[in-house]
Amino acid sequence: MKEQSVKKRSFFDKFLDVIEKSGNKLPDPVVIFMSLCLIILIASFVTGQMGVSAKNPADGKVIKAVNLLTPEGIAKIISEAVNNFATFPPLGLVLVVMIGVGIAEKTGYFETLMKYTIERTPRKIIVPVIIIVGILGNAAGDAAPIVLPPIAAMVFIKLGYHPVAGLVMAYASALGGFSASIMLGMSDALVVSFTEPATKLVDDSVSVNAAMNYYFLCVSTILLLIVTWIVTMKITVPRFGLYQSNDNDASNEVTPTERKAMIIANIALVITIVIIAAISIPEDGLLRNAKTGSLIEDSPFMNGIVPIITLLFFIPGIVYGFVAKTMRSTKKFAEMLGESMSTMGPLIVIVFFAAQMLAYFNWSKLGTIIAIKGAEALEGQNGVVLILGVLFLSGFINMLIGSASAKWAILAPILVPMLMLLGFHPAFTQLIYRVGDSVTNPITPMMPYLPLLLSYAQKYVKDIGLGTLIAALMPFSIAFGIFWTILLIAWYFTGLPVGPGGPIYLK
Repeated sequence: MKEQSVKKRSFFDKFLDVIEKSGNKLPDPVVIFMSLCLIILIASFVTGQMGVSAKNPADGKVIKAVNLLTPEGIAKIISEAVNNFATFPPLGLVLVVMIGVGIAEKTGYFETLMKYTIERTPRKIIVPVIIIVGILGNAAGDAAPIVLPPIAAMVFIKLGYHPVAGLVMAYASALGGFSASIMLGMSDALVVSFTEPATKLVDDSVSVNAAMNYYFLCVSTILLLIVTWIVTMKITVPRFGLYQSNDNDASNEVTPTERKAMIIANIALVITIVIIAAISIPEDGLLRNAKTGSLIEDSPFMNGIVPIITLLFFIPGIVYGFVAKTMRSTKKFAEMLGESMSTMGPLIVIVFFAAQMLAYFNWSKLGTIIAIKGAEALEGQNGVVLILGVLFLSGFINMLIGSASAKWAILAPILVPMLMLLGFHPAFTQLIYRVGDSVTNPITPMMPYLPLLLSYAQKYVKDIGLGTLIAALMPFSIAFGIFWTILLIAWYFTGLPVGPGGPIYLK
């Protein structure tokens, strides 16, 4: 076996090592939210005592900061804590979607689907197929960044390329393309669940939905496919060089039983889609708005998009499990559901404190005042400056906090109202954040999958370090940042909606 690795430390390696060490010194996101709650309470006391206020340009009313550290405020904080948590949108949305995603992942449906797709693809297009599987894999939750990299590494060995190049490409595809897809997934439901309460801080009448970024994300899928392919073949593969191995590892080939189960599961998925289309597309469809006939505005389809997404994962997952015999009994079925839900533990804890933080922000009026003051500071700035500013902010914070939901829980109550007061629809603000967040996903040391990627890489290069991996991932982040930003700005100038019910501007 011949190994080739890049041992010379570049400027990027050293720079990212500093970021990694600094990022590891930050407390856990749960502690961050607890600290933010305390900061908001103290800030409400200070601003309340100082009489800080702002005039809402929407209705001309003067909004004053409310001190929450009064007897009445403290009583409210204690009595409303459970209600804040129970009524916070992410709690229900994520848990419902995970019913479907968890079954599809635990039964092996996702893994078999990925392996089979790559196994049956002609050599000339195998690289772009791996990339597209990685990009689309974000709909499968944790499956893509966990399952795809080692499969890609073995495919690259068969192609004569270095396996670490395959690991890096698959990882960058799955995480860098996290917000790009032609399928709605858990991330769409999760991000809008933070956007919705932030929207209501300014205007209850503005509606948002999980599909409101869909048009842009579909186009982004094609763009990122091309960009990732070029970066891989022009930079990543040459950087790691060729790789020779006599190993014939067939452990990841799809077995006849798995293939049969996958085919039957896919048929079940198609039947499910056909049924949903049959009750959605006709003018008098069951999932359309009974009064207006709209499929988008206040319709059972959009209001029920989360359970619909859940079904699209749940049905093929459960069919695969029974056919492949990975789910032999109802007891095993229940165990899989429990295991998938157990992975949501950290998020549930984050949501509790995020819910309190948002409530304090709302009660103290600080979120609205900051938004108004921020809008005044940005008054006169053109849309391009706003886009670049939000992109930079999102990408920078991602280097410090890996959780997309944790970041958006912090930023949504500020950015969404602020840009709404400047005339931008929450759908566009949310989209800018998602692009900025995705761009730095491959290189952030706070991503929990990075240590896993390192363990995969050490199978082929024992002394490889995080610096080498991040340096190899950096070209993807740079390329995504450049070309995705260009697409976003170009879309902004066209004025086209970014998705169903997602215009750029408020009416």
